[in-house]
Amino acid sequence: MDFSWTQQQRELFDSIEKFAAAELNHNLVENDRNGVFNRNGWRRCGAMGIQGLAVPAEYGGLGKDAITTVGALERLGYACRDNGLVFSLNAHMWTACAPLVTFGAEEQKKRFLPGLCSGELIGGNAMSEPASGSDAYGLRTTATKREGRYFLNGRKIFITNGPVADVLVTVAITDPAKGSAGFSAFLVETKFKGFSVARSMDKMGLRTSPMAELVLEDCEVPECNLLGKEGAGASLFTLSMTWERGCILASAVGSMQRLLETCIRYAKQRKQFGQSIGKFQSVSSRIVDMKLRLETARYMLYQSAYQRTIGRSAVMEAALAKLHISECWVKCCEDAMQIHGGYGYMTECEIERELRDALASRIYSGTSEIQRNLVASLLGL
Repeated sequence: MDFSWTQQQRELFDSIEKFAAAELNHNLVENDRNGVFNRNGWRRCGAMGIQGLAVPAEYGGLGKDAITTVGALERLGYACRDNGLVFSLNAHMWTACAPLVTFGAEEQKKRFLPGLCSGELIGGNAMSEPASGSDAYGLRTTATKREGRYFLNGRKIFITNGPVADVLVTVAITDPAKGSAGFSAFLVETKFKGFSVARSMDKMGLRTSPMAELVLEDCEVPECNLLGKEGAGASLFTLSMTWERGCILASAVGSMQRLLETCIRYAKQRKQFGQSIGKFQSVSSRIVDMKLRLETARYMLYQSAYQRTIGRSAVMEAALAKLHISECWVKCCEDAMQIHGGYGYMTECEIERELRDALASRIYSGTSEIQRNLVASLLGL
């Protein structure tokens, strides 16, 4: 299948690469060490249109199709080494903007999407709970309607952008008797009475992407902030996850390209035993394997996005892409570290941070094990 780009697409990608390389890589080692979220970079990304790539133009976005969007995010991941910032951008795009575009009422779209696209607002999703991770539908948070308002009670954990978000798409139980058909989604604004951040969470990697545990204690949500209809929460979550699984690792493909180029340069320059280390088969074979993983990951990314672009659900393609790219990214980081030897293990080389960031990709948006289970079920197993 031909995934060649138009002139307009190439210009968009080139502008994003140039912007990211110039604006988003400052103080990365220090920011990672201290867990600093680049809010200024977030706003600059909004001005570039990154948060609104897939949002229709009438709501402040660029209105790009799925395959153009992942192409742009791949280039962002290539040029921006702040994987935490890129992860926060993806969580915002796929778990806040995407469900708003699909399920939001016109008033909700006009109220939230322009700010979410411009970088003025930060969004995210509040689904995971202390007792429900991979078992997403084991949630316990409830939403009770009284006098035209919903009162949410529960705890949410591992919430990306939680400490800095303005609005979170939050799933809660409105009818316990209906199981997952009794789940509903709400646009919870973090200024609402009864919402609080219990604690910010420290992480092994993606340290520049803020994460929190949240508390909803009689959190008052007006009826106009119900996203979709009552009982649509499970459908909304499935849509968000399909978009996220298929697109969230586009930037990882860009990162793998950068790692490959870095390793090729190093293998040519580094001399041991009287010759460049790239002449040793043990090193060159690792680099070839990195290239192979990159190309297969890129193809699966584009294939999943193409299915979305032509209007197909792409549930299996998204799960396969998420599974394959995450595993390839981790292995490429491991190979890059091994090729660089002791230098690769040093913080200043930045490969150890890349590996720490990549490891999380096998967990978020559904673990690798969950992706395998999903694909197996779609194959009738």
